[in-house]
Amino acid sequence: MQADSLSAVRQAFVVHPTREVGGELRVPGDKSISHRAALLGAVAEGTSTVKGFLLGDDCLATAAAVRALGVELTVDGGDLQVQGVGLDGLQAPEGPLDLENSGTGMRLLAGLLASQPFASVLTGDESLRRRPMERVAKPLRAMGAEVVTRSGTAPIRIHGRYPLQGLDYTLPVASAQLKSALLLAGLRARGRTIVRSPGRSRDHTERLLRSMGVTVESGLGEEVSVSAPKRLDPIKTEIPGDFSSAAFFLVAGLLAASRELLIRNVGVNPTRSGLLNIVEAMGGRVETRARRIIEGEPVADILVSRSELRGIEVPPELVPLAIDEFPVLFVAAACARGTTVIRGAEELRYKESDRLGVMAEGLRRLGIGVIENTDGLVIEGGELHGGRLDAQGDHRIAMAFAIAGAAAREPIEILGTDQVSTSFPDFERIAASCGLGIETTTVGESV
Repeated sequence: MQADSLSAVRQAFVVHPTREVGGELRVPGDKSISHRAALLGAVAEGTSTVKGFLLGDDCLATAAAVRALGVELTVDGGDLQVQGVGLDGLQAPEGPLDLENSGTGMRLLAGLLASQPFASVLTGDESLRRRPMERVAKPLRAMGAEVVTRSGTAPIRIHGRYPLQGLDYTLPVASAQLKSALLLAGLRARGRTIVRSPGRSRDHTERLLRSMGVTVESGLGEEVSVSAPKRLDPIKTEIPGDFSSAAFFLVAGLLAASRELLIRNVGVNPTRSGLLNIVEAMGGRVETRARRIIEGEPVADILVSRSELRGIEVPPELVPLAIDEFPVLFVAAACARGTTVIRGAEELRYKESDRLGVMAEGLRRLGIGVIENTDGLVIEGGELHGGRLDAQGDHRIAMAFAIAGAAAREPIEILGTDQVSTSFPDFERIAASCGLGIETTTVGESV
């Protein structure tokens, strides 16, 4: 009986109303770049040294998978060191590679392993095993690898082939994960691998590859291509703060920073900082300062002030450039004057949860009018009430509703916050440092 009770315990946040946030903070290193640095460092020739590696569960799972492939990799604080084994030096793992909750790790590893002359299995937790993987498996098969999914989801079983055959492939959606997987496969393919996208998506893979001596060409529209290099130079870089993590505090500042909030050293790569354009169109007072380039990545400090937001129709071209920030953008829309319309965001249904459905339900519980469409939401701004809601184990939804406490009239209780550490370790402490009142507790399933 005791074991049943323990198995039902879940982590929760209780967020108390906050009338003022401010000060200065830093967020952990960029999650997307951290994944790529570990994977590309593994197949470089020589030692890669990276500062600012994200110590979130997702990136640590990718690091563990790299070690299981016979690569010496150490993480000391935020310092990552990888003893690269070259493009043909990976070894067959002794068992399945468990990526836990990391969709990025799984899809990019699938591309990297598709050209290796051994069999491998990629698996993860229950949430990851529900996410679609045929989008990456199909083009890798076309390149010559044997890739088998379980009814379109993980586990992914890969029998690699070398060399693969380069291909000219048009992605069904603008996705940096799919694009990156094919570029990684193209590093050991005969001929040129060309990836065409229906829209813009983050380009961290291309930037890192160029820094490693690989010729990456861009064509008309959103087209990128690569040919197999003889070798990859090791990586020497410092990873900036994660824009997706900074986004939570950016919105908190818009809602409650009457004395300004400064977020230092944030990556502002234009292929993933579309939220800046969106909130500025909503009337948000956001300023980027001290812009600079660190090892090919644009970085800035972001200054935010309390703003009177207004509802807008989000331009469709900005949707893929803000896809991970939409949960907290929905919170901003809930506090704006008027109606905000988001279309073209069906990809949100295939994240760690159905983010459109879960956010719509949560906002309704807080007193906000929401119309849920197949590919987006229509949100009528109003006053956030308190209440209890379920984040469905989705880290970004849990943090988005935590930020809602900056403007809520009463406390908000958020169930299912256990996964926050996948992308943002120390979230609660950093939130408290700028004035947000977040209490971590546990509850039973039946509560």
